[in-house]
Amino acid sequence: MLWLAALSILIVSLVSFVGLLTISIKIERLRRILFALISLSVGALLGDVLLHILPELNPITPTVTTFIFVGFLIFFILEKFLRWHHGHEGEVHEDDVEMDPGHDTHHVGYLNLFSDGLHNFIDGLVIGGAYLVSIEVGIATTIAVILHEIPQEIGDFGLLLHVGFSRSRALAFNFFSALASFLGLLVVIILQSQSVGLIDIILPITAGGFIYIAGSDLVPELHKTSDAKKSLIQLISIIIGFAFMGLLTIFE
Repeated sequence: MLWLAALSILIVSLVSFVGLLTISIKIERLRRILFALISLSVGALLGDVLLHILPELNPITPTVTTFIFVGFLIFFILEKFLRWHHGHEGEVHEDDVEMDPGHDTHHVGYLNLFSDGLHNFIDGLVIGGAYLVSIEVGIATTIAVILHEIPQEIGDFGLLLHVGFSRSRALAFNFFSALASFLGLLVVIILQSQSVGLIDIILPITAGGFIYIAGSDLVPELHKTSDAKKSLIQLISIIIGFAFMGLLTIFE
């Protein structure tokens, strides 16, 4: 079953190349694509938690809910770290800052790659732990991760280009950072061989992390528009993402 986890992680890692596909897409069209993907991601992440992960944690004990809270805190701290180093390394923002060609800002890109690698390491833990439960839960979690990773990888690729990386270097470094997911899977394999109750720890932490990502990172992005038509599209996309996770329960 772990070979399926490795395959899933490889697919998630290949998502790092999605930035290449966006180069020829006009900014306005790209925003519309990301707009829909973020909405789908909200539904998929919450659907994975409510329809796949939490049912596997039955019964829901105070220990389980504590680990869910720990997962929430882990992703809160991780985002604080990301925002901290962006804020203390020259206030670089890909949308509103024009870089001085004579000023070396590559260190900002390397810091972003390190942070992204840490995030990818956690993704490896999450996907590996999900496959320990069942193939279906593993697939559902992989899909949820992919939908979340696509907008993030596009942003990372844009940031690396922004601070002076060539397209080829940006793609290569982004991919190598994504491979940190395999280290997370390796940790899962090692702990599993030592008969550690890994599922009882990783699954609730995953649930807490997904709830944090959906509620703290993605939903606020959706609230940046109050347009009635766009809001309706958001709502429908969220429902579609959730419904897709529901369809996967048929195969469990």
